[in-house]
Formats: sequence, C-alpha cells, structure tokens
Amino acid sequence: MRFIILLLSLLNGAFALDPGLQLYSLRDSFKKDVPSSLDKVKAFGIKEVELAGTYGMAPDALLKELSARGLTAVSGHYQYGQLEKDLPKCMEEAKALGLKYVVCPWIPHVPAMFGMESTEKAAADFNKWGAAFAKEGITFAYHNHGYEFKPIAEGSDKTFLDVLMEKTDPKFVAFEMDVFWVVHPGADPEKLLNKYHSRWQLMHLKDIAKGARTGVYTGHAPNGQSVALGTGQVKWPAVLGAASKAGVKHYFIEDENADAEKQIPETLKYLQTLK
Repeated sequence: MRFIILLLSLLNGAFALDPGLQLYSLRDSFKKDVPSSLDKVKAFGIKEVELAGTYGMAPDALLKELSARGLTAVSGHYQYGQLEKDLPKCMEEAKALGLKYVVCPWIPHVPAMFGMESTEKAAADFNKWGAAFAKEGITFAYHNHGYEFKPIAEGSDKTFLDVLMEKTDPKFVAFEMDVFWVVHPGADPEKLLNKYHSRWQLMHLKDIAKGARTGVYTGHAPNGQSVALGTGQVKWPAVLGAASKAGVKHYFIEDENADAEKQIPETLKYLQTLK
C-alpha cells in the first residue's frame, strides 16, 4: 500500500512523505526549555516525533506538553545501559508515553574495537528485550551507527551488521536506518534496504556533507558534516523509493548540526520538491 501511495505521489510530482523529527536535533534547546522547544517543533509543521529522553519530566507531564501541540511520540531512544540495568523501568516508561517503538542507538564497545563478541552479546540482548517489549505491544529496534559495517574479517564481504541481522529474531527485533551512518562507513543505503527490506521499519533522514570522508567505522563524525537534505552526498529519490518498497513505516529528520534550526526547514522544503 505504501508503495502504491508513493507511486501515485510520484505521478503527481512529489513524494508522499510527512516526516517526523528526532528531538535530539534540538538537544541544546531542550536542555534550556522544553515547552518552547516543542513550540519550535510545531512551528516546523511536524506532527510525529522520536524522543531522545524525557528531559527530566514525568511521562504524563511530557505527554501533556506534546498533546497540547498536536505532537505524537511514536518512538523513543533508550541507551543500552538503561535497558540492561532496568528493563522493567524502561518498559513502564515506554508504555506510559504510548510509544510504538523503543530503539537502542548504540552498542557499547572499546573504540575502534567493535567485533564479534560485542555483536553476539548485543544480538542475544536484543532478542531478549524485543520479546519483552513485544508482550506490551511495543516493537524493539536497533539504530545503526557506522561501526557495524566493518567486515568480520579482512577481505570478507560480510559485515557485523549482517551478523546482527542473522542472529536477531525478526519477530522481536526491527531496525532503524540512519542514512548518514550508512554512508559514513561507505555502505549503500539503497542496497541495504533491498537486501533486508522487511527489517527496516524506521528511518533517520540525515544527509552527509559533500567531501566528507567515508569508509570510516568509528561511529563518530563532526556535527558539521550533518547537512540539510539535498545538499549532501545522499541520492534521496533512490533511497526513499527503496525505503517505500521495503515497508519503512516512520521517517524522522535528524540534524546534528549546530545550525539544525535553520537546516530543518530547508530539509522539509527539499522533501516537498522531490520528483
């Protein structure tokens, strides 16, 4: 159905895409004032959001602020340590917030030393956590961050992301594709969407600056390399076409640049012009 909608929109000259926003994009603003930051989100014309914490607010208080602005929290990021230390508390909070998805954005590891041990432990934990969240009607997902695209051995075409896909149960573990963190290590988002089409349910719309170095497996990059969509390296029409065919359900703009408040409207304008 989503592909039919996309096809019809293409015939009419634009993608039928109504993206949400990962609130981490305005992290500095949220640290100072949550209500005014949510006002900014509303002013962008955003309706769905992905949380990056609750900013010290109780779930019901945060929900009230979101609802007052017509915003719906579809997904929320929870750190590996939070999930490992107190899964019941994370589940309770996610339920109170009405989240459909809980996403782990990072697997702890020694810098530049991500390998099979970390991958296999994460896969086992993800399966366990995913099964627990599924009982509450919440889908657990993992957000790629670049280091997973390292080959499992020198000269191998197989990556640790492939291992994660193989060792996690599709019934309990979905994936959120961060396009920046696919291109940064030198992978191809369109090919990955085609290869693991049913696993990708969420997507971070994030472009990487032209000329930025790729083929890096650190999972770290200067925030300035996060640029408005359409001004960077990503071929968005092809990526979004593949995402629609893969069945991606929710799209969130994420902009880590210090000028995110300026770039987000530029990204939204660009998405409206895609043909």
